[in-house]
Amino acid sequence: MTPEALIQTALMMGLLVAAGGAWSLLYCLGKTRRRSELMHAALGCYAVALGLAIAIALDSPLSIGWKLLILVSALAYAGIPPMTLRYLQRTHAGEEA
Repeated sequence: MTPEALIQTALMMGLLVAAGGAWSLLYCLGKTRRRSELMHAALGCYAVALGLAIAIALDSPLSIGWKLLILVSALAYAGIPPMTLRYLQRTHAGEEA
């Protein structure tokens, strides 16, 4: 891997993680505050994360195993915020009762 490819891949991976974090944060805020514009922004962030994962898989010199791990991780990002939010809502509903 050339130094340029390393920097490009690291930058894309950092942006992937940031987009995934933004997706999670905006999803939870959109659901709890019932704000459709936050949900649209959340979905946009997820689309960016998925696009970055695809770009990494197609454009980086990483081995196929790493590329598959990144793609599977990006797909798993879709389910993490809804599952976490449901868990937290059930946990706190039990405390309020």
